[in-house]
Amino acid sequence: MGTRELGLPERVPSAGELPESVTIWEVGPRDGLQNEKAVVPVEVKLEFLDRLAGAGLTTLEATSFVHPKWVPQLADAEQLLARLDRREGVRYPVLVPNEKGLNRALDAGVEHIAIFASATETFARRNLNSSLDEQFAMFEPVVTRAREAGLDVRGYLSMCFGDPWEGVVPAKQVAAAGRRLLDMGCSQLSLGDTIGVATAGQVENLIGLFGDVGTLAVHFHDTYGQALANTLAALRCGVSTVDSSAGGLGGCPYAESATGNLATEDLVWMLEGLGVATGVDLDALVGASVWMAGQLGRPSPSRVVAALCPPGLRPGPGAPPPGAPEKKH
Repeated sequence: MGTRELGLPERVPSAGELPESVTIWEVGPRDGLQNEKAVVPVEVKLEFLDRLAGAGLTTLEATSFVHPKWVPQLADAEQLLARLDRREGVRYPVLVPNEKGLNRALDAGVEHIAIFASATETFARRNLNSSLDEQFAMFEPVVTRAREAGLDVRGYLSMCFGDPWEGVVPAKQVAAAGRRLLDMGCSQLSLGDTIGVATAGQVENLIGLFGDVGTLAVHFHDTYGQALANTLAALRCGVSTVDSSAGGLGGCPYAESATGNLATEDLVWMLEGLGVATGVDLDALVGASVWMAGQLGRPSPSRVVAALCPPGLRPGPGAPPPGAPEKKH
């Protein structure tokens, strides 16, 4: 049943002003696949990217230049980018961990990169083999060189709300780390709930410590079923960029308690109900996730995918999912 059939208004009043539109930063091809044990063929990854672009997503995090030893799934980064049929108006950022990764990205001709830092000491040592302070010295030449080469740089900050080894992370500690990434030259900061323990109150508190919310994005995992609630809290604080993963794919290979990302379909369904524009064709997006779930050999964890495409009712090629909202004209 579509949102219009439910009688919802075009725009729902809220306690906090909602943005007119939201940019979805799609991480499925990178964050969503990086934890898969079976290697996904590059041809499948390329088609996944093309299907997502066809659904109207304009920012697709394509791959990562992390050393293949640490993330074997993304060892084909150069091959994928060399064969990628880039669509006009679509950005294909890649993740880089250090200067060696940046060199590979520059050789591949990328225009947008992302670096990933930690808000906690323990995760910095486990994930980056550096201390909380030392990580910034590692990132500074990466950001400087990337900006000099004309690249846009995003900063990811992990463990912003809870850390499996340190527990609850103080908001002021997170804000201080985030400001260092912004001051370094990152054009955007993505606040990550890596293990999915955040609550809406924590989200509002942390975002309130930043002056310019226009530089912020949010990245929620759904371990406790709070990803959508946390996203709505962030939107009401003025954030208008949200990370999500088609079909709810993903996790973190360095944090065993991390479950899947916020599903892009679930996010789009909520935003459509709120009258917030995304530019995404939900029918096509669900179709892309159903297709990828078939490639991986298991159902999508997305609630919206499961609702619109229950087992046994998979649509044929090009057909909309059963029960999908009618298209807007």
